[in-house]
Amino acid sequence: MFVWNHLLDDAAQLLTAGALFAVRLTQSRSLSMLRIVRSSDAGTTTLSVSGRIGSDELRELRRSVGQEGNRHVVLDLSEVGLVDVEAVRFLAQCETEGVRIARCPAYVREWMARDK
Repeated sequence: MFVWNHLLDDAAQLLTAGALFAVRLTQSRSLSMLRIVRSSDAGTTTLSVSGRIGSDELRELRRSVGQEGNRHVVLDLSEVGLVDVEAVRFLAQCETEGVRIARCPAYVREWMARDK
C-alpha cells in the first residue's frame, strides 16, 4: 500500500506543479495495476499504458480513449505486460477507428491479427 500511496502523492505533486501530462492509476480487486500517462504534442495525444489490461482495467482505458474525442490518439503499449481477449478486441477496434497502436508487444499484435 505504501507504493500505491507514494505513486498517488507523486502524481498530485506533478499535476499541481503544472506538468503537461496526467497520470491515471487504477487498482482492481486482484491487485493488478494499470497506469495511463497522457501527454500531448503537436495535436497528437499519446496515452502510454503500462501494466495489465484485463476486463477490470479495460473500463478505465475505454474511458481514457473516449475522452480524447476526435483528436489524433496514439496508444503506446510498450510497458503492457499482459492482456486478455477483451483487451485485444478493444485494441483492434481502436485501430479500426483510427487510433494508432504504437510499440505493441508482438504477441498482442499477432493476437489482434488472428482475431480479425
